Amino acid sequence: MQATVRLVLAPLFRLGYRPTIEGRTNVPRTGPVILAANHISALDSVVIPLVAPRPVAFLAKAEYFRQRGIKGWFVRSLLTGLAAIPVERGAARAAADSLDLALAVLNDGMAFGIHPEGTRSRDGRLYRGRTGVAHLAIASGAPVVPVAVLGTDRIQPVGSRLPRLGKVTVRFGAPLTFAPAPGVSAGAARRAATDQIMDAIADLSGQDRAAAYNELSAAA
Repeated sequence: MQATVRLVLAPLFRLGYRPTIEGRTNVPRTGPVILAANHISALDSVVIPLVAPRPVAFLAKAEYFRQRGIKGWFVRSLLTGLAAIPVERGAARAAADSLDLALAVLNDGMAFGIHPEGTRSRDGRLYRGRTGVAHLAIASGAPVVPVAVLGTDRIQPVGSRLPRLGKVTVRFGAPLTFAPAPGVSAGAARRAATDQIMDAIADLSGQDRAAAYNELSAAA
């Protein structure tokens, strides 16, 4: 299923949007790897798996997999074909469960995609990263490839239902590796690693930085 969806959709996406893809050779072809990307549109976690040189699993809200009708079938098939992993939102253990699911993907030697900002930027700025990405990197030993996605916010702005035509650029940066630091607390190590990852994403994307976390909206 995954191979079929990528085989069909990837050429269609490239034909329709003619994306500029830079640094694909920075993504290891085998073994566990984390792709840490900025987040400016709901399309980001669809675009990255379509242009990456290997399948990339992202977490997706479980309710997307429970929609009914033809639209529900299409969304469910698309997400399943892109190796998306359903996760419940709002539960007390949701964050911990999400990290456990991500670690399982990495322990199986697969690629896992994550948006360290946690939710989409509504003003185009790059917000402070949450430390889950560093927890995954240190716990699994997987390298982190910083990724910048540009243009998807114009193709499908916040609130729009259907994507438009437009220009997309995806940049894959050089892999970063992290390990437990002797004499440094786990929390401090995760914070330092996350800040380094966000710096690398900023270098690729050219976005203005926001010092604060990007909080979920009331609707989300």
